[in-house]
Amino acid sequence: MQHFVQALKARFGESNVSTIHHDFGTFLLITSSDFSGTLLMTSDFSTFKMNVHEKHVGEEFAELYFYLPNYWVITDLDNPTMNWVFPWLKRIKAYVQNNNTWLGHGHTMPCGKEMNSLSSTMTQNHFIVSKPIACEKYLQPLLIEGKTIFFLAVIPLFPDEMDYKQGKGTAKLFDKFRHQGVTEKLDDYRKSVLKSKWKFFGK
Repeated sequence: MQHFVQALKARFGESNVSTIHHDFGTFLLITSSDFSGTLLMTSDFSTFKMNVHEKHVGEEFAELYFYLPNYWVITDLDNPTMNWVFPWLKRIKAYVQNNNTWLGHGHTMPCGKEMNSLSSTMTQNHFIVSKPIACEKYLQPLLIEGKTIFFLAVIPLFPDEMDYKQGKGTAKLFDKFRHQGVTEKLDDYRKSVLKSKWKFFGK
């Protein structure tokens, strides 16, 4: 973890990378004058070597992050509309480690067995993992001690977006995101990228 944090500080500046200790683990907060908002990132996921598919050899190490908007008060730990990001980073990380599996671009997961909404203001009930979109320029992979560490964004999905992804595929869903300016940045006010209920044989 130490070398990873040092590498982040070298990239973003000493004062722009801080550690936050929470009941759900230790996380990193990254800010920069180059982008608006804050990155909440796992701090030690990359110590685990993921059991990647043979087509993805070389992508065994990663850190997960949520891109939080400026209005997100990360220190408001009692606010259920904001504090869900911590347990979900822990749960996703633990799932991969406990099942000796892996995560990569386009992988999806439900928000628990009941698939409840994330909060009263964010009604998505699935996640999709993505390569950095808005933060692509700033979150290029890091080479540390002979291993390449990638960054994976966690993006909430609405039920119809999840259905669309399953029916049409990852590429077409991200095309919808791109056309409507949706990135990994969390947004309590975001609407589904599907303006009307999509139909499998529709556009």
